[in-house]
Amino acid sequence: MLQKAEQSTLILVDIQSKLMPKIFEGQRAVNEAIRLAKIARILGIPVVGTEQNPDGLGENVPAIKQLCDQTLVKHHFDGCQDGLALRISRDRRDVIVAGCEAHVCVLQTCIGLLDQGMRVSLASDAIGSRTPENRHAAIDRLKDAGVKIMTVEMIAFEWLRSSHHEHFKPVLELIR
Repeated sequence: MLQKAEQSTLILVDIQSKLMPKIFEGQRAVNEAIRLAKIARILGIPVVGTEQNPDGLGENVPAIKQLCDQTLVKHHFDGCQDGLALRISRDRRDVIVAGCEAHVCVLQTCIGLLDQGMRVSLASDAIGSRTPENRHAAIDRLKDAGVKIMTVEMIAFEWLRSSHHEHFKPVLELIR
């Protein structure tokens, strides 16, 4: 099944200022998450951020924080344990997840969302961990759990569906 913009919500997990310098290729993950969030905003897709213990890890990086419609402060690794699922509209249960760390909070949040009956996709080029091994292991485990593994561009073009979409040109500018 293809992603539908009108049924989608984007979740940006823990893209936090003190954490990102420790993430392998962290700036790439941040850049891709920003690109995905900008596309979501153009298309009217809600963007929800999470911050794991911001007193210790800092808030989300400013560029991410400003793209979020709302931000959930959490202490569980699975954001659903702190009320994330309650922030997702009943008519937007196709959830796309990006963020850090892939093998901890992203993985546990994705599984929590699956347990809540949501259809979950992972933006694999917009996630990160401190080591590539942990990132790859998370992708493998999430795929086995039933999460669709996608890229930012795959998601964007599925949301658009057609080059005749009214927002095709501004989204294309973010892809090129």
